[in-house]
Amino acid sequence: MRTPAWEKALRYTLMLAVLALTVGPFLWQLSTSFKGTTEDIYTTPPRLVPRHPTAHNYAEVADIIPVWDYALNSLKVALASVVTNVTGASLAGYALARLRFAGRRAATLVFVAALLVPVESVVVAQFTLMRQLHLNNTLTAVVLPGSIGALNVLLMRGAFAAVPRELEEAAVIDGATVWQRFTRIGLPAVRGTLAVVAIFSFMGAWDDFLWPLIVLSDPRHFTLTVGLNFLHGTFTQNPRLVAAGTVIAVAPLVVMFACLQRYFFRGVGEGAVKG
Repeated sequence: MRTPAWEKALRYTLMLAVLALTVGPFLWQLSTSFKGTTEDIYTTPPRLVPRHPTAHNYAEVADIIPVWDYALNSLKVALASVVTNVTGASLAGYALARLRFAGRRAATLVFVAALLVPVESVVVAQFTLMRQLHLNNTLTAVVLPGSIGALNVLLMRGAFAAVPRELEEAAVIDGATVWQRFTRIGLPAVRGTLAVVAIFSFMGAWDDFLWPLIVLSDPRHFTLTVGLNFLHGTFTQNPRLVAAGTVIAVAPLVVMFACLQRYFFRGVGEGAVKG
């Protein structure tokens, strides 16, 4: 049965509207970052293509703040968060999904309850803990609170639970240990979810602003989101510089997703029956 023309038109209209709402602001920031001081950025109708594109705004951002040092700090934090979350969440998720031990259901409920606690309500406790550990004003203090996310653990638990038990039962008959079943059967079957956890962890650590702002006081340790705040003047600000800083902050996220997007859309049980 053919789809009516009006229904196709409605679908494409809705898709274009969603695309404009999601991608439009980024395209506007990208366009603004390449516009010079002589070009009006508030023209009506808006002009996305700069008349005289220039990279001067990016150079000026680097002159105002040590943006590449801040980006390196953010990269260290984000990569550490990816490693800790992928490792910790996969181990915890496998244990909750496959192993039998006392308190397994209670542990799962604890992770679910952790999702209901607002981050702002535990910031003071986290700051006090970091101070008692003498970790304040270090990148380690930035990483620790988000080193293993409750949502990531639950995602991995659901992924491992979806792997057919027959595969592990056959491995048990062959004499495989728990670690061998985890590394040779479990992990290859949940590569798609591992990519999701990696992307979420990287984005969460890279975009985090509140916690690094609280725990860091030395400008040498500032992450990119905190450092870019200095582009906002007390009374005035240059929107071109703010746009350039925004593009610098977003670019690594685009690269991260581009590298992992083929895994992102794969099924949870992919690869489980290969070989």
